[in-house]
Amino acid sequence: MAASRWARILRRLGHRVRIAAEYDGRPADLMVAVHAWRSAAAIERFKAEFPERPVILQLSGTDIYHYIDSDPVPTLRSMELADRLVALNDLARRIVPRRFRSRLSVIHQSAARLPHPRRPSARAVIVSVIGHLRDVKDPLRAAEAARLLPAESRVRIEQAGRAYTPEWAARAEAEMKANPRYFWRGDVPGAAVRRLLARSHAMVISSLSEGGANVISEAAAAAVPVLASRIDGNVGLLGADYPGYFPVGDTEALARLLRKLEDEPRFVARLSKALARRAPLFRPARESAAWRRLLACLRS
Repeated sequence: MAASRWARILRRLGHRVRIAAEYDGRPADLMVAVHAWRSAAAIERFKAEFPERPVILQLSGTDIYHYIDSDPVPTLRSMELADRLVALNDLARRIVPRRFRSRLSVIHQSAARLPHPRRPSARAVIVSVIGHLRDVKDPLRAAEAARLLPAESRVRIEQAGRAYTPEWAARAEAEMKANPRYFWRGDVPGAAVRRLLARSHAMVISSLSEGGANVISEAAAAAVPVLASRIDGNVGLLGADYPGYFPVGDTEALARLLRKLEDEPRFVARLSKALARRAPLFRPARESAAWRRLLACLRS
């Protein structure tokens, strides 16, 4: 998905792009590698074949928040071979080893505005959860928090995303049966995700770890307030002073935020104002300009 995203941007900038799951040895003027750990062999081979040609390496969340500790040799080797590093959130610089920081650029992923004005549902307080169901996303945290709300609450959790395993699908199905406030839509196309955002009063991202989730960009572009787990990948996008954080895995704290979302217009206004301050970071023109500058640096 990230590879397709960068390919679209680079093509719009006038470059010819070939996407490959593995490097096949064919010549290219440069390589853009996604994921230091997974692309380690491809980067090594490209640099062996074309030592003078540059490699741009986009660091994933698992690179900087997992593999850099659990399997550091290929991860650090990829960083060492890369001419430029790209991270997706402002706090990634704290994790990248000091000797590589001069090569690091932060490029925020962008999102387009909704095609029509946002119209939150009048029948319920819709809180969307957008992302695939897998362990690192802690995907049912919002559903579990909704269970703690008072009987009169109108909060409804609507989730869109593919279950990565049959176990996660079973858990989501069981949650729907047991929790009338929760509905899982499964894997849906991008247009359906945008329609869900347009109906939402807020969005929850409860991840245990993130490199810089594009769904935050999408929420900001749609002016949908975000309730987020306090991790570097979220704070590095929303800012340290954003008022909508909860501790990782803290169901009760998230439930309190959901109650404030429903009952306190001033809290919603604070969220919206803070998000609007960050929204310019996620404009498509800004992302394209960042890639143009990065490529220009390689030619200088």
